[in-house]
Amino acid sequence: MFGLFKSDPKKKLEKEYKLKLEKAVDAQRNGKIDVYAKLSKEADDILKEIEKLEKE
Repeated sequence: MFGLFKSDPKKKLEKEYKLKLEKAVDAQRNGKIDVYAKLSKEADDILKEIEKLEKE
């Protein structure tokens, strides 16, 4: 019953992943390659966490 209001960590990570990718694409379009690389790395780390949760 109380699990109904518990947040799903996978959904939160997926939302964060999508946001990082969108910011990375915007940075790339604006010619900020260093920012793009940083955001892409962060998005990749989040994706690894999502995959880890899926395995459990």
